[in-house]
Amino acid sequence: MPIVDVIKNVFVQWGANWVLWLLFALSLVSLGIIVERWLVFRSKQDVIRELSRSLEETLATGDFARALAKLESRTSVGAMVARAGLRLAPQGMTAAEKGMQGALALERSTLENRLAFLGTLGNNAPFIGLFGTVIGVLLAFEELSRSQAAAVGGRATSQVASNAVMGSIAEALVATAIGIGVALPAVAAYNYFQRRIAQILSDTEALSNLVLAYVSVRERNGAGH
Repeated sequence: MPIVDVIKNVFVQWGANWVLWLLFALSLVSLGIIVERWLVFRSKQDVIRELSRSLEETLATGDFARALAKLESRTSVGAMVARAGLRLAPQGMTAAEKGMQGALALERSTLENRLAFLGTLGNNAPFIGLFGTVIGVLLAFEELSRSQAAAVGGRATSQVASNAVMGSIAEALVATAIGIGVALPAVAAYNYFQRRIAQILSDTEALSNLVLAYVSVRERNGAGH
């Protein structure tokens, strides 16, 4: 038996329902990731102006220990990175900068976790739906072939067969619609989280520069003494 007939028989036997169930499952996973990421981003973002102002008031007095204590209870990316720098401040400017870079890399990895799934799903869900539609169209023509083989002939029989094919194709197009419906929220969430990451990293860079500036001043004053 030719390989084409083997593949066609497999598709006819399994149908397109499994594609719809796969899309529904992917949609649920996507929704779970969106909610989980939203909660993570909520805990990782801070009001950077207030944090910078509060931190600067303390750093201006040279009390690095108090500044570090202010950050202990915070979980935002900016606070985590600044805390890493302040902990290494006694070791000098270079150590503080390297510590902040390492902390930023870890925090960025946390922010980007699972976002690749949303991007991949957004790009490929329509193709999964289209695959289901192709299988549905194949089933429609298979049904037409059986109807014609069983028919005695006549206009009425032709009309029934045509209606059956149109109905099957309409059902097959549902898979494409569901695929697009699954892709849209995933793409929207992916783009939203990417913008949030850019904003958080920008805020963190501003806070890092503030901390490094005071570490540099402290290092110069220490060298001067």
